[in-house]
Amino acid sequence: MTTICVDAMGGDESPEVVCEGIAMALAADEDLTVLVAGNDEIVTPFCQQTERAIPLVTTEVIGMAEHPAEAVRKKKDSSIVRGCAAVRAGEAEGFFSAGSTGAIFAAATMGVGRTKGIKRPCLASFLPGLDGHQTVFCDLGANADVRPEMIVQFAQMGAAYAQVELGIKNPRVGLLSNGEEETKGSEMALAFHEALAGASCGFAGNAEGTDLLLGNFDVIVSDGFTGNVALKTLEGTAKFILKSLKASIEHSLRGKIGALLLKPALKDIQAMLSGDDHGGAILLGLKAPVLIGHGATSAQAVAAGTRACASMVRGGLVDKVANTLAQSEQ
Repeated sequence: MTTICVDAMGGDESPEVVCEGIAMALAADEDLTVLVAGNDEIVTPFCQQTERAIPLVTTEVIGMAEHPAEAVRKKKDSSIVRGCAAVRAGEAEGFFSAGSTGAIFAAATMGVGRTKGIKRPCLASFLPGLDGHQTVFCDLGANADVRPEMIVQFAQMGAAYAQVELGIKNPRVGLLSNGEEETKGSEMALAFHEALAGASCGFAGNAEGTDLLLGNFDVIVSDGFTGNVALKTLEGTAKFILKSLKASIEHSLRGKIGALLLKPALKDIQAMLSGDDHGGAILLGLKAPVLIGHGATSAQAVAAGTRACASMVRGGLVDKVANTLAQSEQ
C-alpha cells in the first residue's frame, strides 16, 4: 500500500469537494491509502464511511491571505504543517494540498526536508505544446527572489525531471526573458544567463513568452515571481479565448452547429490548459513528493493530484531526480 497525506482544508473549494476527490482516487487505486488531514468534524465522518481513509485530526487552518512563514510558525496544528510532519515521520510517503503555495513551501521545506545540496526547492509543472510536446516550467511561484546559483539548480532539477518523467535524454533548457538574444533582459536576467551558460544543465539560450506553449524548449526556467505571472497570464488567456469563442458561437445557428462538431476538440484543449489531469505542480528538491494543486481545484483535480503523488512515490521519482542531478554536476 502507498500512503499519501491529503490536506482536506486546503483550497478555495469546500473540504467536501476535497473529500470527494479523495474518494475518487481511492476508488480508482486499490493499492492507495490516504491520510486525510483536517478538522475533526470533516475528516472523522468521512474516514468512517470510506475504505482506506485514515483521519489525521488537526485544529487549525492556514488561510490563503495569511503570511506563509508566520502562519507555519504559529499554526503548528494546521493541516499543512501536520501533513508535512506526517511525511517526515514516515506516516505518509507524499503530500498533496491545494492550499497556500507559500505555506506549503515553508512547511514542506522544514517538515519534509530538502534533498542534500539543494538551496531552495522550486515549483514545477508541465505546459502543453504542439504535437503533444510537453515543457517543464519552473519556478512557478515558490521563490519570488532568486540568486543566479539558485536558477542554475532550478534548471538542473527541471532537466532531471524532464529526463525522468518525459524520457528526454538531453533536455534543452531555456531562460524566460524578453528576447532570444543573450544581451536582452534586466540586470537580473543577464546575471541568470551568465550563470546558466557556465553551468552543466543543457542551457540552450533565452526563451521568449511565445516559447512557453510552442515546444521549442524542454525546460524553461525563471524566478518565481516572473514564472507565476507568466502562468497566470496563460490561464487567463485560455479562459478568455474559450469564453469568447462560446459567446460568439451562441449568436448564430451556423455557429451552434459548428460547435457540436468542435466540442470534443475544444474539451481536449480545455483539459490540457486546465492542468486538472496533472493534479498540481511538484516541489522539486524535497526528500518526498509534495504536490500543490490550484486553489480553485475540482474534485477531479484532487483525485488526479493524489494519484499522481502516489505514482511518483512508486516510481521513485525523488531518488531518480536526485541521482540524475548528482550525475549532471559531476
